[in-house]
Amino acid sequence: MAEVLLYHHIQGLTDGVRAFADDLRQAGHTVHTPDLFDGHTFASIEEGFAFARDKGFDAIRKRGAAAADDLGPELVYAGFSFGVTIAQRLAQTRPGARGALLIDSCLPVTEFGEAWPVGVPVQIHGKEGDEFFEEDLPAARELAGATAAAELFVYPGDQHLFADSSLAAYDPEASRLLLERVRTFLTSA
Repeated sequence: MAEVLLYHHIQGLTDGVRAFADDLRQAGHTVHTPDLFDGHTFASIEEGFAFARDKGFDAIRKRGAAAADDLGPELVYAGFSFGVTIAQRLAQTRPGARGALLIDSCLPVTEFGEAWPVGVPVQIHGKEGDEFFEEDLPAARELAGATAAAELFVYPGDQHLFADSSLAAYDPEASRLLLERVRTFLTSA
């Protein structure tokens, strides 16, 4: 079973992110969910961005990276949207990474290195009409085309944070499929 470090999105460590982590735990995986917002959750993306801007995006990302320091090196790094900025960086730069799950976002690989690390599998998930993921889709396609260890899954619809069951954007059908794919990924990570 895999050990996963899962970073929440810009609306905080919501009940939906906790439920997603619990689903993975029920499948036998160890899942760590650091709360980078100290218990604060937000009703909208805009409110979450305002909070993160006030606290400092870089400071929050440093806290996220520090959460990995307390764990072993052989982790699967996972993130939802804003959390992808931390998970992807660690997957690309921290020795021993077992994999990466990038949900609702994907940065260009060149943000953190010259190429995706050899032997580190990655799954990318997003909605085709999601205004935020649309910006990241070229980077996701480039990553998926650059390594055989990458899988890109694009779902119909336009909801951002569609796998968070506590938000209005929740899409049960797409979330079920995403979770099934993630479970399969984790069995080999």
